[in-house]
Amino acid sequence: MTRAVLILAFLLFHAGLAGARQAVSGRVTDEQGKAVQAASLSLKDAAGDVRGFTRTDAKGQFRLDAPARLQGLTLEASSIGFRKTAIPLQNGKLVYEIRMQESEIDLKTVEVKNRPSLAVSGDTLSYRTSDFAGAQDRSIGEVLKKMPGIEVAENGKVSYNGKSISNLYIDGDNVLDDKYNIATKSIPQGAVEKVQVIGNDQPIKMMRKNNMSDDVALNLVLKDEARLRLMGDANLGAGTPGRFDESLTAMLFRKNLKFINNLKGNNVGSDPGIDLTAHNATDYQKRLENNKPSPLLSAGAAGVPTLPQSRYLYNKAGLLNFNNLYKLNSELQLKAHVAYLYDERWQDYSKFSETYLPGQTIAYREQQGNRMNPQRLNGRFNLNSNADNHYLDNTLLAEYVPYRNRSALLLNQQAAGQELRQQPYEVSNEFNFRRKFASGRVINFYSYLSAADQAEQLNVQPGLNADILNKGEPYAGLVQNLRIPTIFTNNYASFAHVKGVFTQTYRAGFQLQFQRLLSDLKLLQDEQRSAQAAGMQNDLDWKKRKVYGAAQYEYAGEKLKLGLNVPVSYNQIHYQDLLHGLDATYNRFFVNPSFNMKYNTGIENYVNLNYSLSNSVGSIDDVYRGAVLRNYRSLFANNAGIPETKTHSIGAGFSYRKAMQMFFMNLQAGYTDSKLNTISSWVLSNSIQQRIVLPLSNHIRSFMLNANASKYLFSLKTTVNAGLGLNSNDYNQLQNNQLLPYTGQNLTGNAGFESRIGSFINWSYNVNYAASHNKARAVNAADTRVSQLRQLSALSLTLRKNLFLNLSGEHIMTRQTAQPDLRYLFADASIKYRLPKLKTDLECLVTNLANIRTFEAVYLSANAYTSGVYAIPGRVAMLKAAFNF
Repeated sequence: MTRAVLILAFLLFHAGLAGARQAVSGRVTDEQGKAVQAASLSLKDAAGDVRGFTRTDAKGQFRLDAPARLQGLTLEASSIGFRKTAIPLQNGKLVYEIRMQESEIDLKTVEVKNRPSLAVSGDTLSYRTSDFAGAQDRSIGEVLKKMPGIEVAENGKVSYNGKSISNLYIDGDNVLDDKYNIATKSIPQGAVEKVQVIGNDQPIKMMRKNNMSDDVALNLVLKDEARLRLMGDANLGAGTPGRFDESLTAMLFRKNLKFINNLKGNNVGSDPGIDLTAHNATDYQKRLENNKPSPLLSAGAAGVPTLPQSRYLYNKAGLLNFNNLYKLNSELQLKAHVAYLYDERWQDYSKFSETYLPGQTIAYREQQGNRMNPQRLNGRFNLNSNADNHYLDNTLLAEYVPYRNRSALLLNQQAAGQELRQQPYEVSNEFNFRRKFASGRVINFYSYLSAADQAEQLNVQPGLNADILNKGEPYAGLVQNLRIPTIFTNNYASFAHVKGVFTQTYRAGFQLQFQRLLSDLKLLQDEQRSAQAAGMQNDLDWKKRKVYGAAQYEYAGEKLKLGLNVPVSYNQIHYQDLLHGLDATYNRFFVNPSFNMKYNTGIENYVNLNYSLSNSVGSIDDVYRGAVLRNYRSLFANNAGIPETKTHSIGAGFSYRKAMQMFFMNLQAGYTDSKLNTISSWVLSNSIQQRIVLPLSNHIRSFMLNANASKYLFSLKTTVNAGLGLNSNDYNQLQNNQLLPYTGQNLTGNAGFESRIGSFINWSYNVNYAASHNKARAVNAADTRVSQLRQLSALSLTLRKNLFLNLSGEHIMTRQTAQPDLRYLFADASIKYRLPKLKTDLECLVTNLANIRTFEAVYLSANAYTSGVYAIPGRVAMLKAAFNF
C-alpha cells in the first residue's frame, strides 16, 4: 500500500508541474454555417510556439486544454479547402465560434514511392521515424538501430557514421547531458516525428558563426500531441525462478518544462545503472585535467564473461532517476539531475592463468565467490544562459559511490576470505562565462574547483603469502587501509578576436592540486595482536602547480577549416614522505602543439587530418614508496621519479555519404609513438605478483585503422552495415628480470542487416569476428592466438493483428592455441499480445532456452593466457505487462 501511495504521489507531483489549466471549447463552421469536420486547431503563444492542439469532431466541435491566462494567445484553425483562420483569445472567455472561408487549392503532382524519407538541410539530416518503425517497436532506441548510418551499442552508446554523438537533444533541448540512455529506452517511438542528425554541432550560440566544431548530435523532434500531455509507461514482470522486473516512467516535454523521471527495480540481469552512464566521460575528464587516481584496491581481477550483460548478471537492483529541465525564458534554463542506485550482485567463477617466459611458465588456479554491493548517489545542478552575445554555464556536482565486496577464495587449494570497502565522494563546481562584443571580440572566464576523497579498506583472512609478508610464519590475516584526499582547481581567462573567417584566441591560467596518500598494511598475528608490516606504510604529501598559456588560430572557410593550438605550461611538483626519506621537487616546461584540418571534398564528403605532440606526467599513484597490497595477490610499489610520457599522434580520415541514397561510409587511421622514462618491473610467482616502477626509457608504438559502412536497400526494405578494425601495438615488458619486446595485434570485423519483409516479418542478423595475436620477439618465445566468432539473429513475426512472436539466437565460437574450441548456442522466445484500447502489451518470454549454466571466457594479454569459467543464470520464464499513458 505504501508503495502505491508513493507512485501516485510521484505522478501527481510532476503532473502538477505543468501548471493550472482550463478548457477552451467551441465550434468551427463554413460560411453557410455547416460543420467543418477534422479541422486542425492550434493554440499558439506570441512567439508562434504551439501550446495546444486538437481536431474537430463530426459536428465541428472542439475542446482543448489551455493555460489559466488566455490574453496573448491565438487560436488558429486550418483545413484543406479553407483559408487558415486565427482569432485572439481573451481572459474569461472560454467558448468561441470560428467561421472559415472556402479557398481553391492547386495540388501539385506527387509521385508516391515505397521508400523511407530522409531530408537534408545544410549539416542536418532528418529521418522520418514512421518509415523505420516496426509494429513491435516501443521506444525510439529500437528504431534508431534500424536507421542507416546510426549505430547503437549494447551499452546504449549512439554513433553516427563511426563517430560517437556528443549530445542527444529533445526538441532542441539538452535535457540529459550525455546520460541519454533513459531517453532512448523510454520515449515512445510514436511520439517522435523525426530524428535529426546535426553535423558540426555547436550548442553555444555565439560560437556558431565561425564554427570549428566536429561534433555530431541527435535531435528528437516530437509530434505536437506529444508536447501537450504527460506521457509515461508502467511495466510489471514476474517469473521463475523468483524473478521480478518493474519500472515506472513519467515524461513531459513542454516548451518551458521537460522531464524524464523514473523508478525501476529487477533481478533479471538488467543493470539499471546503465541509465547513469556518461558516454563522453573520458573526454570530460580530459578537459578538466583533474587526474585523481581511480580506486587503488580491488577484490581481484575476476573480470566479466564476453557475453551481453543480461546473460551473465546475477543481481537485485533498484534505481531512482530524476531529470528535470526548467526554461525560465528563451535564453535561461535550469537543470537538475538526482539519482540513487542500489545494487546487489553475485558472481561465482573459477580461473586458470598462465604467463609464458623464456625457460619458465608461471601458472595458478583460483576460485572466487563474490557478493557485491555497489551504490551510487549523485546530484548535478546546472544553470545555463545561452544568448547571441553571452554564455554562462555553472554546474554543481555532488557524488558518493560506496562499494562493498565479500569474497570466498580458493587460491592454489588454499582457502581464504576477503572483504573490500570503498567510500569515494566528490563535490565540484564548474563555472564558464563568455561575452561577445560588437567588435567581434570575445572574453571567457573559466573556473573549476573539486574536493574529493577515497577511503578504501581490504581485509583478508587468513594471512596469505607468509613467506613474503610475515617472515614465513603463518598469521591470522591482514588489513590494508588507504585514503587519498584531493583538492584541485583549474582557472583561466581567454581573449578571442573574430574577423571574417579568422579567429585568434589567447588563454592564460593556472592549476593547483593538493593530495595526500595515506596507507598502511597491518598483519593480524591472532585475535589479540596486530603489527604494522615493515616498509608498507605511506604518508605522502603531493603539491602540483601548473601555470599555462595558449595561442589558438582558426580558419573557418566554406570548404577548408584549419586549427592550430600552441599551449605552453610550466609544471612544478613537490612531494615528500618522511617515512621513506623522500623529498623531491620536479620542474618542467612543456610545449604541446596540435594541428587539425578539415576539407570538404563535396557537399556531403570531407577529409580530415590531425597531429599533436603531448607531454604528460604521472600522478601520486606513481611515486609512493611503501608497498600497497592492491588485491589479495598483488603487491605494488615504486622506485623511480615522476613518470614522463612524450607522445606524437597523427591521424587522418575520410567521411563519405550520399544521404538521398542512404549510403554512409567512414574511414579513420592513426599512429602514436609514446616515449616513457619508467617501466613496471614484475616479479611473478604461482601465488603472488609484485610490481615496482623503475627508471628505464622505452617506447609504445600503436597503429589503428577503422572502417565502417551502412546502406539502405530500398527494394528490399533492408539496412545493411559492415565494419573492420585493426590495432597493432609494439611495447616492452620487464618480468622476473627479463626485458622482452612484444607485438600485439587485434583484428575485428562485423556485418549485418535489419530487414522488413512485407508488413508482418522483421529479420535481423549480425556477425562479429575478433582475433588477438601476441608474440614476444625472442627465440622460442610463446606465440598465442585467440579468435571468436559471434552470430546473432532475431525474427519478429506478426501472427495476426496485435499478436506477435519473437525468436532470437546467439552462437559463440572461440578458437584458441593448443586448446579445444568453445561453442555456445543461446536461444530466446517470446509471444506478445497488444490491447490497443487499454494501451497495454502482455508478454510471455523465456530466455536461455537451452538452460546453459556455465560459460568459459578466454583472455589474451601479451604473454599471459587466462581462462575463466563463470556461473550464469539458466533458463528464466517471465510474464510481463507494459502499460502506456
